[in-house]
Amino acid sequence: MSQAVPYIPEYITVHLGAPGTDAPNVTVPFIDYIKNVASSEVYPTWEISALRANILAIVSFALNRVYLDYYRSRGYDFDITSTTAYDQRFVNGRSTFDTIDRLVDDLFDDYLRRQGFIEPLAAKFCNGTTVTCDGLSQWGSQALARQGYDSVQILRTYYGDDVEIVQNVPSRELAPSYPGRALRLGDVGPDVARVQYAINRVSQNYPAIPQIPVVDGIFALPTEQAVRSFQTVFSLTSDGIVGPATWYELRRLFVAVTRLAELQSEGIRLDVLEWEYPEVLQEGDTGIRVEQLQFLLEVLSQFIDQIPRVEINGFFDPATKRAVDAFQQWAGLEQTGQVGDVTWNRIYDEYEGVRDVLIAQGELPALPGQFPGTDLTPGSRDGEVT
Repeated sequence: MSQAVPYIPEYITVHLGAPGTDAPNVTVPFIDYIKNVASSEVYPTWEISALRANILAIVSFALNRVYLDYYRSRGYDFDITSTTAYDQRFVNGRSTFDTIDRLVDDLFDDYLRRQGFIEPLAAKFCNGTTVTCDGLSQWGSQALARQGYDSVQILRTYYGDDVEIVQNVPSRELAPSYPGRALRLGDVGPDVARVQYAINRVSQNYPAIPQIPVVDGIFALPTEQAVRSFQTVFSLTSDGIVGPATWYELRRLFVAVTRLAELQSEGIRLDVLEWEYPEVLQEGDTGIRVEQLQFLLEVLSQFIDQIPRVEINGFFDPATKRAVDAFQQWAGLEQTGQVGDVTWNRIYDEYEGVRDVLIAQGELPALPGQFPGTDLTPGSRDGEVT
């Protein structure tokens, strides 16, 4: 359960000891963290291709920890530790090497992933002499570099031929993965879809949690029931609301069952969490995003007489276009019959204004065929590659 696209955090918080120990945290720029770790893990006199391979592994491993909320989902107030028993070596206050600094300046916004996956690779490594592991051998990478291997060949030797480098990743302030507000009956959107996807995967290991029939980003009764079951199984308040405690416990369990923090993991596929809305939804489009639009329009049609009823069928048909036109006219927007950011945001804002009323009255529309035998089915209201 993760944001769709990883980013480079501007800062990273390092715990100067093992998890659970009484040691201080330091928050440093991410680029300085990578320079420190690289200067602590490898020798600046090594071949450039070996240094590049090791730096990319260091960046990717750190981003994996950040992307998965690996420590924060466990209640810690840091992103990574300074010890190689758990993570990678960071020596607070140390000086770094010019050669490594220059390479990190070029590579800190690149990371490794497996082809078709989203998450940064948990690119584990060891020195390859006193300690061996399934990941990259640091001294072995230097030996391969002396044989003429470039950095990509070195990385694929240790991590497999399906490893690729994502380049020029955007940088931004590190933000919690929690969306900032509790998700509940009546919510719609990508955060709901991620909850649904994560619960369905966790339920494969914990059968007492029911599967949600469709991952559609609509927080209806089946999603609420699955959330309640998840909360009961893991001793959380069983209120069917995804607040911070439920969000992070679900995130922790999802990472555990999929082994996303391991070198060999199930991986999160690119087509699963790409829930950003396209620039425009228009007549002829199909799919879950259209279904969500129709759901919102159908709700609003109960309050705004000018909006005709629509069938929730996932197909942007002429009837849906007429409803969009009618909403745009009512809202004073340009009548295009298409749904871009402005129209979508206005539709959702209007929906939020009436959602709680309909939930209380049990009058939100059902999704056809999705919840047989149930009349009340409220819908509830994230680079370049070489």
